[in-house]
Amino acid sequence: MTEGDRPARRASDRGRYGRLSRERVLASALELVDQEGLSALSMRRLGSELGVEAMALYRYAASKDALLDGLVEALYLELEERLEAEPEPEAAAAGEADWRAQLHRIARAAYEVCLAHPGAVPLLATRMLAVPLARRPGAVLRNHERVLALLRAAGFDEARTSALFRASSAWVLGYVSVELQPMVDDPDEPDPAFRLGLHHLSSRELPTLRESVPSLAERGGPEGLAAGLDALLDRFTRPD
Repeated sequence: MTEGDRPARRASDRGRYGRLSRERVLASALELVDQEGLSALSMRRLGSELGVEAMALYRYAASKDALLDGLVEALYLELEERLEAEPEPEAAAAGEADWRAQLHRIARAAYEVCLAHPGAVPLLATRMLAVPLARRPGAVLRNHERVLALLRAAGFDEARTSALFRASSAWVLGYVSVELQPMVDDPDEPDPAFRLGLHHLSSRELPTLRESVPSLAERGGPEGLAAGLDALLDRFTRPD
């Protein structure tokens, strides 16, 4: 048998941490993104981190896009874990249909997951724009189901449920995106104005922005998330 007749060698999936699994691959990918950002993620680099050839990873993610979708899945799985570990709001535990408290609980947990993995947060927008609903990871779909079922159980009709789902989802993602925007121009600069780069902003052309930057640099935190969500829910739930 000539070399050309031999079957292609199967890349081993036994790395420095033992045999791979999808969970291990995604966890390592997320850790890499946490440490170095999305630009550092590639099959070759991830394989190096795991101690295997890049080809071995294609058994667990068929393409780079599939790997990115896997990172979205990992974020939503962590969201599920946080929600399962937290006690439900007192009103819900007492059997009352306190859908607001439940929605706040989901939003806060999503916020915490995003702040724990800021490098992967852009994927929550970009991959949702690229992947049809029915092809999204199961953990994503389960979260959609959780929110929609919560709203329907609260007595909202299909149209109002859909409107609330869109609005609340957009608020959480938008709020997190603003929270995570980089604001510091020079982290080693002790002077606050120079640290934020105010000298780069024209006081004549951008007076309001320049004045507002110090306040914008402060995160709104979970309190801001909750206040905005309540204002939104008030708008969508008041009688027509």
